[in-house]
Amino acid sequence: MNIAYWIIAVPLALFYSYAGTLKAIRSRDQLRPMMAWVDLMPLPALRALGAVEILGAAGLVLPPLTGIVPRLAAYAAIGFVLLQAGAIAVHLRGGDRRIALNAALIVIAAAAVWPATRL
Repeated sequence: MNIAYWIIAVPLALFYSYAGTLKAIRSRDQLRPMMAWVDLMPLPALRALGAVEILGAAGLVLPPLTGIVPRLAAYAAIGFVLLQAGAIAVHLRGGDRRIALNAALIVIAAAAVWPATRL
């Protein structure tokens, strides 16, 4: 179960670290070509979302790696499921029907929850 968790968690954490860093440091103009929805939310909320993604990625990896409260990894995975559910709502509200990546991320994060509870 440990190997299954790491196979799921490491790519997920890398994805969210990258996406969160982009949201935390890039301007709206730099983000707009890859994230058309950035104009739907205030810049401080966008920065906070980036910070949440970075912290969530750390929550997927650091607790099981250090052995300190490893159940936090399951909470981080659940948080990503909820985050992507909200992202789908934002996309649909803005008229953007491209939600395949969000749906895939929900499935991957949900798949990480069960092995995370076994760490």
